Amino acid sequence: MRCPFCSNLESKVVDSRPSDEGSSIRRRRECLECHKRFTTYETMESLPLVVIKKDGSRQTFDKSKLLNGMIRACEKRPVSFDTLNGIAVDIDQSLQNQMEREISSVEIGELVMKKLKEVDEVAYVRFASVYRQFKDLNTFMAELNKLLKDK
Repeated sequence: MRCPFCSNLESKVVDSRPSDEGSSIRRRRECLECHKRFTTYETMESLPLVVIKKDGSRQTFDKSKLLNGMIRACEKRPVSFDTLNGIAVDIDQSLQNQMEREISSVEIGELVMKKLKEVDEVAYVRFASVYRQFKDLNTFMAELNKLLKDK
């Protein structure tokens, strides 16, 4: 690692600890030339996920878009931000763990609905109404009846 003070390439690790909830490692280093200390962060490189939209277009996966959609569905509901963020992190992690680098928006939507159904049924119905594009009252009622039957 190049020293930011004297540009020497030789340094030693003085301290190493997890950072950002274990997603990176923080290292304190000391330059072997000027003896000044500096901090580096090591993170795992991840390949970008590509989402195939319903219209066939492709777009890079963005966890914040996923989180924003769930926040809108949970508006005025007793669901904490931490819960929604945890769901977004879980979904992101499961998508990253798959061998496929392209995933359809349909699969992502189904994952979100499954998780929201466990947390808050009203939020689930709200998300499903937008995601499945309910055209009329009958399709909305069919989804509600399916939810009631599952109970």
